[in-house]
Amino acid sequence: VQLQASGGGLVQPGESLRLSCVASGRVFAINGMGWYRQAPGKERELVALSTGSIRRYADSVEGRFTISRDSKNMLSLQMNSPEPEDTAVYYCYAVDSSQTYWGQGTLVTVSS
Repeated sequence: VQLQASGGGLVQPGESLRLSCVASGRVFAINGMGWYRQAPGKERELVALSTGSIRRYADSVEGRFTISRDSKNMLSLQMNSPEPEDTAVYYCYAVDSSQTYWGQGTLVTVSS
């Protein structure tokens, strides 16, 4: 499975941004997908995940971010009301029965 993330950039606090992740390869084997992020000097943290009908969010983004599995091979993250603390490199991931796959990351900078 290969993952390609896109949609990052510079956004002002309160504006919206949508990240996308396209999977290719053995997409039929994917059980779940989601987003992690890593801010400068911090550890990577889970932002949101989508497995079947289950959606889970980090407390810090609950109510502001929405994850959606648009198709078998496309995942998105709608970021509403972003804050400077959301500045990070965002990585999409996918899991099948044997391993986790990672995209290359897309940088999101929230600043006025």
